[in-house]
Order: sequence, then structure tokens, then C-alpha cells
Amino acid sequence: MKHAVNRRTALKAGAALAAASAIPVWAQAKPTLRFAAVFSDKDIRAEMIGMLAKDIEGDFKVEPFYNASLFKQGTELVALQRDNLEMGNIAPQDISKQVPAWSILTSAYLFRDANHLNTFFASDLGAQMKKMAEDQLKVKILGPTFFGTRQVGLRSKKKITTPADMAGVKLRMPPGDAWQLLGRSLGANPVPMAFAETYTGLQTGAIDGQDNPLPNVNAVKFYEVMSQIVLTSHLIGFDLLAVNQKTWSSMSPAKQKTFQAAVDKALKWSIEQHLKRETDLAADFKQKGLEINTPDVNAFRSYAQKIYLASDEAKEWPKGMLEKINALK
Repeated sequence: MKHAVNRRTALKAGAALAAASAIPVWAQAKPTLRFAAVFSDKDIRAEMIGMLAKDIEGDFKVEPFYNASLFKQGTELVALQRDNLEMGNIAPQDISKQVPAWSILTSAYLFRDANHLNTFFASDLGAQMKKMAEDQLKVKILGPTFFGTRQVGLRSKKKITTPADMAGVKLRMPPGDAWQLLGRSLGANPVPMAFAETYTGLQTGAIDGQDNPLPNVNAVKFYEVMSQIVLTSHLIGFDLLAVNQKTWSSMSPAKQKTFQAAVDKALKWSIEQHLKRETDLAADFKQKGLEINTPDVNAFRSYAQKIYLASDEAKEWPKGMLEKINALK
């Protein structure tokens, strides 16, 4: 049987088709946000991303890639800039490669603790540095992902009291000039090595040690191939949770506000979990047979600050920024 299609029916169908085609592709289906990070799926931050994914699932589907399985360590920022990645966990050291003034935020003994870090990013100083990076990089920085205080872990039981005791120690550091400078500021011989290769490097003796917060040491079981942890507390570890500009601009102001609120909630939870875990892990590692030693932290701090202030990187620091950060309560 034939069905007649009159003019009114045809016009209605045409109008419906036109309306559908006018809706942007991203609005027709729930967008997927691929998230890339170097940390493992056992990391507290992986749980943080899971929490975020649940809170924004009405608007987005988050697809996480851990263990540098999508982009190798240090390339996530460029992937965001090229729209090859929607969301990533970006090291400030990688930002400083393109925005030299940011190298101040990678220097040893800058932030006193997680509270000092958060106070900075919530301040006008933090807003200034974020805007500088966003304007030059064309990505949206959502907030700092604190992941603990970096400590030195060694294969040997060599007594470490001052930076002089670190002479000749092959200390694994992530690739990049900012990381190598951090290693030298501890008195060590820094060796660039990807995070995923560090366990094997310790196991084979290709490196003598590594530096990471205790939760990271636990998550990837570095304690199995180390003899001691030296509590240098040389860097408050943090990365930046960021989205590419295309993703951020696609959201309405109301969605941006909701998205940021979900991020803030997840980051706050992650900070609390990391601080609690650090306290617990020192005792756990002792039970596993590791020596936990506290060196002369003032000697390390003094040595590191001299190295940084004499470096080329310090010439790029915003005038007066160091003193202003130190003065934050």
C-alpha cells in the first residue's frame, strides 16, 4: 500500500532534519574525555579520576589511560595542545619547557607542605601563574594534583646525612632539564629515566635510587628493590589536571562551573588520602624491612637553594615571586 506524502508532512520532516543537523556533533552524543597519566591504576589519583568520572557522567564519559599507555611521559601537554587528548595530568616541569617562568614552581624546597601549595594556587599569585600558562599554552588548568612529598629511595644502605653524601649516586629523575636540575640540587648524579622503567632500573643496578612520594613508592612496589628511604622532603609533589581548550570552550558557562566544582571535590579528596597514606606508609615500609632515615634537611635545603639561585632557570623567575611565595601563610 502506498502512503501519500503531502507538502505539510514533507516540510515538517525537512525542518526536523535541519534542526538535527544544526546541533553540534559534541552535543548530539555524550563526549568522551580521554585522560592520560603516567601513574598506575593502583594510584590514589586513579581513584580520584574515577570519582570525577562518576560526578560528571551526566555530561561526559571519561576514558582513562594509566601507566603512560596512551602517551609517554612528558608528551601529554603537547597532545592536549594538538587536540589529540582531552584531559591529562601535566607535570609543572613540562609546562616550564614552554613557559620558562614556571620553572620557579619546580624548584626544591619551594612549598612547605600541601596546605602551602593550595594556598598559593588559590591566591592572586597562583592565578597570575595559571593565566600565564593558559595564555601561552592554550590549555585550561583545573587545579594542582598533590601526590605527596618527594623522598629519596636507595638500593644501598649508605648513610646519607648531607648532600655531600649523595655524590656519585645515580639518582633516577624523569627526563627534562628541570628534573635534572632537581637531582643535582640534592648533590646526586641525575639519570633521566621514564617512570615505567624505574623498577627494572633499581632491580638491575642501572640506577642507585629514585625520588618519589611514599604513595608512589607503594603503588608500583619500588620498596621491593630498595633498602632505605631518606626523608629529604625536597619537593611537594604536584601535577596539574588540565583539559584542552577545545573541550573547555565547548562547555557552557554553567557546565564549566559544574565541571570545575566536580574537579575541586575530587582534588580535595585526593589530598586528604595522600596525606593520610604518607603517615601510614612510613611505618609499613619499616615492617617490610626498609630503613627510614632522616638526614640534615636544613643542609639539603641550603644546598638546593644555592644551586637554584645560581641556575639559568632562576633568571626567568618573575621578579619578587620567590619572596611572595615564601611569605604566604
